Amino acid sequence: QVHLVESGGGSVQAGGSLRLSCAASGRTFSTNNMAWFRQAPGKGREFVAGCNWSGSITSYADSVKGRFTISRDRAKNTVHLQMNSLKPEDTAVYYCNINPPEWRYWGQGTQVTVSS
Repeated sequence: QVHLVESGGGSVQAGGSLRLSCAASGRTFSTNNMAWFRQAPGKGREFVAGCNWSGSITSYADSVKGRFTISRDRAKNTVHLQMNSLKPEDTAVYYCNINPPEWRYWGQGTQVTVSS
């Protein structure tokens, strides 16, 4: 089976940092565009950051530009999201997926909670 497993979430105070990781198993995603998404309580899932297959082209939601950085290690089949200067509005469950996302690859996500 193919899985994407997110990790690295936690509880931090505003201004803090976290580094999320997404590990793939069951197949390689080295030729796929990848992305991070998040879902806050009572809201829909939204795009946060994405990168192309090589990691050379990245894109970000306006709300995280300048604070978050997406990267990938194709050899290790992993994708990361470095989150700095966290704000309470970044509180959400964070997911990784290919981009555009496919339902079969949604994992459990990792919870990020930012307190003021």
